[in-house]
Amino acid sequence: MGAMAGSKQAQKIAVEVEGRRLQLSNLDKVLYPATGFTKGEVIDYYSRIAPVLLPHLAGRAATRVRFPDGVDGNSFFEKNAPKATPEWVRTVTLPTPGSSRGRETIDFVVVEDVPTLIWLANLAALELHVHQWTVGPRGGVHGVDRLVFDLDPGAPAALAECAQVALMLREVLADLGLEALAKTSGSKGMQLYVGLAETDPGRTHGFAKDLAVAMEEAHPELVVHRMEKALRGGKVLIDWSQNAAAKTTVAPYSLRARVRPTVSTPVTWDEVAEAAEGRELAFTAPEVLARVDELGDLFAPLLTADVRLP
Repeated sequence: MGAMAGSKQAQKIAVEVEGRRLQLSNLDKVLYPATGFTKGEVIDYYSRIAPVLLPHLAGRAATRVRFPDGVDGNSFFEKNAPKATPEWVRTVTLPTPGSSRGRETIDFVVVEDVPTLIWLANLAALELHVHQWTVGPRGGVHGVDRLVFDLDPGAPAALAECAQVALMLREVLADLGLEALAKTSGSKGMQLYVGLAETDPGRTHGFAKDLAVAMEEAHPELVVHRMEKALRGGKVLIDWSQNAAAKTTVAPYSLRARVRPTVSTPVTWDEVAEAAEGRELAFTAPEVLARVDELGDLFAPLLTADVRLP
């Protein structure tokens, strides 16, 4: 772990990460039993992927999915900052109308530096999910700057069908003057992103729904826009609801809690076209690190996009 230096005592290691002191624990604990991928390897992955991951997390309230006993054990979503959150971790207090827990506000963690990322990895926060809007330096909520379509296959449809829909959706968006970027979900589907100038979430939510409905009308044998499972067999759900202000989507380069340590990985359109013909499109943490060394951040255009919806 090149970003860290420390000393080992019993099951804990005291490390210093960019001037912050951390206690890492149980680094040999296996979190992905099928492959033997350990907590130490999770922490190492996040420390090494940080240069391309952090820009996609900066300014975004982060929901974490924690797996303290590994991917085969119990897990829980965590929105609120835990009690033992270090004072140097950025948090932002935001209203949560309609919370199922009856809370009026939540103290969200905002992941903007390597120490925060390592602290979360040490808590077995394998998955990092973020909203499509950002918060400013004083906690003010800004507009949405990403349009997202989550493509979810209903068996027997699989990744190939998702890729086919992605290619069609890319063409429709291009005709509207919008450039789409693709990534794997790290699970069984794909996601398309469009970088935008800041806009109201109601605008993107309505736009995404209208486009999903139009895609279903044009390709009823392959596409569905409604969530009911009974409608989804053999088709690809275009989940437009990811654009609702309260919803989150797994961040680019986040690990997923699958059998293998797969990652939600930005991909090229050539790779999507090959996947539409049946090629596997799944990448593990070590493979993603090698890809970034070779290709850089394929999602970098999102960080500077300034396009308005038609």
